[in-house]
Amino acid sequence: MPAYRIRVGAARSWPENHVECCPTNTKRRPPWNRARKKLSGNRPILEGVKTASQNPTDPIGSGLVIVDKPQGWTSHDVVGRTRRLAGTRKVGHAGTLDPMATGVLVLGINKATRLLTYIVGANKTYTATIRLGESTITDDAEGELVQARIAAALTEEQIRESVAKLTGPIEQVPSSVSAIKVNGERSYARVRAGEEVKLAARPVTIHRFEIHQIRRERGGKVQDIDVTVECSSGTYIRALARDLGEDLAVGGHLTALRRTEVGPYTLNRARTLEQLAQDFEYLPMEDAADALFPRRDLSEHERSELSFGRRIGVNQSEETTAAFAPDGSLVALLKNKGENARPELVFTPAS
Repeated sequence: MPAYRIRVGAARSWPENHVECCPTNTKRRPPWNRARKKLSGNRPILEGVKTASQNPTDPIGSGLVIVDKPQGWTSHDVVGRTRRLAGTRKVGHAGTLDPMATGVLVLGINKATRLLTYIVGANKTYTATIRLGESTITDDAEGELVQARIAAALTEEQIRESVAKLTGPIEQVPSSVSAIKVNGERSYARVRAGEEVKLAARPVTIHRFEIHQIRRERGGKVQDIDVTVECSSGTYIRALARDLGEDLAVGGHLTALRRTEVGPYTLNRARTLEQLAQDFEYLPMEDAADALFPRRDLSEHERSELSFGRRIGVNQSEETTAAFAPDGSLVALLKNKGENARPELVFTPAS
């Protein structure tokens, strides 16, 4: 699939930790023009890469943007910036990253926003640093220090034993300073208002909790642990840091977090906002779906049936399956029901 790249005229840049609230007023148009430049050749997977055009007669297509979120930006800030760069309000994200965190933030554009529900439930992988010996109100470095205990006596063996306890299926209580809603209001808003919030434990799975390095800091009073965590959707790495500290009886919090994978979408395919401001590349919806779901190639008759929302023969996979027309376009997402496959979403309905 050929790639198209749009060169943005005066490229804008931001300091690494710059934070800017991004307006999303659709009446405001990007203050720059773009010129089209065609590139030859294909890119390996997530295979094809396309770029946006601001020409109203040549609107942006549908696809995913894999952003390397900068520190200090909220996920909503990134969505707002992307709306301006893409020239469309139809942009959403597949799972919030805290402002302190960096790394993979998957955005959907236009019809591809319908894929985000499925991406939210994908496994995630993070690299992180956990500090043992200090607890904060938010369970990360953004919050006020509430307790300090000397962690000098902890041995590597003790730390590894506690990490093992927190690996596999566990019950995790999310951080109270989180976006979880309690009676219609965000938990963090209640905490900031001075209310004590206790959230219910929820089942999550820690597929991998790997220690890379243990460092003694502040004269040995605290210990910093560099880790990789692969986990199910809904896991709070801040809460994992807190629970590790509690199990070791010294307290703990998260000091650094970088998301490296969301399902099949990895950091090596992510673009910074600065890069996107110069060349707004996105992953076409067909390639995004092909990476996320089992694939089914349709006959022309099956394509026609699905365009009317009708069921077709059963899928080979019991999982949600991406169905592609003979021309390679994404037609629908299918799920087996009884002896047939039922369309969950149809992207090319009959007109």
